[in-house]
Amino acid sequence: MRKEVDPRRMQICQSSRHSNIQEIRPNHTIYISNLNEKIKKDDLKKSLYAIFSQFGEILDIVALKTLKMRGQAFVIFKEICSSTAALRSMQGFPFYDKPMRIQFSKTDSDIISKMKGTYVEKPKKIKEEFPVSNLLDGKRNKKKPVKELSWQMQKQTKKITQETIKEPTYISSTQQDSVPIQTPNQILFLTNLPEETNEIMISMLFNQFPGFREVRLVPNRHDIAFVEFENEMQSNVAKEALHGFKITPSHDMKVAFAKK
Repeated sequence: MRKEVDPRRMQICQSSRHSNIQEIRPNHTIYISNLNEKIKKDDLKKSLYAIFSQFGEILDIVALKTLKMRGQAFVIFKEICSSTAALRSMQGFPFYDKPMRIQFSKTDSDIISKMKGTYVEKPKKIKEEFPVSNLLDGKRNKKKPVKELSWQMQKQTKKITQETIKEPTYISSTQQDSVPIQTPNQILFLTNLPEETNEIMISMLFNQFPGFREVRLVPNRHDIAFVEFENEMQSNVAKEALHGFKITPSHDMKVAFAKK
C-alpha cells in the first residue's frame, strides 16, 4: 500500500531547505575572491579599476596584502545598478589567469554609510587585523586610495558593453574639408596613456571586443601603444567605444587607426 506524504511536512522541508540558502541583497560594494596572490597591491588596484570602471563610477577599491586577505578585494561603486551589472558581467572572468568569484558585500562600506548618513564610528582596536568576515560587515581599511588613481569616474565615461557598441561614424561631404579622414586599419594607435599603464591593463580593456589579437607597447614611451585586431571592422568597433575612455581622471585615452 502506497504511503501518502503529509503536505505539511513537505512544506516544512522545503522551507528549511530555502532557509539554508543565504541570499545577499544587492550592495554598492562587491567582494571579489580567487585573485592571483602574486600580483602587487598597486597593480591589482589599477587592473581592477581598468576592468570595472566600465560599469559606473568607482568610489574606492580595497585590496590588502595581509595573510587573511590575500587574493581578495572590494570594489565600491556609487550606484547599486553599477555593482549589479559588474557582478553579472564579470562573474568568472579570467583575471590574471584565474576566474574571479564575485558576490555582494553583506553591509554598506564606510564611504557609502557616510553618504547615506548612517555611518557610526567604530571603536579603534590595537593591532587590528582585517579578516574577510569583518570586511564583509563593512569594516574596511581606513587608508586612503592611491593618489594617482582616485577611482573617481566622470559621468561621461563610456560603458564597454554590447549596449555601447556604435555604428561606424560616417562623415558628410560638408565635413570632409574640416575633419581629416582616417584610413581604416586593423591596428589601433593609443595615445595619452598614463605612466602606470601596462600591457595587462590595456588588454583587459580591448579583449572584450571580438577579433582582439595583441597589445604592443613602445620601449621608453609609456604614453603610447598599439592594439591589433583581426580586421578593420572589428578594430573600428573598439575604437568607437573606447576613444575618450578615462583611464584616470586626468587621462582621456585617444584611440585612432594606425597609419599604414
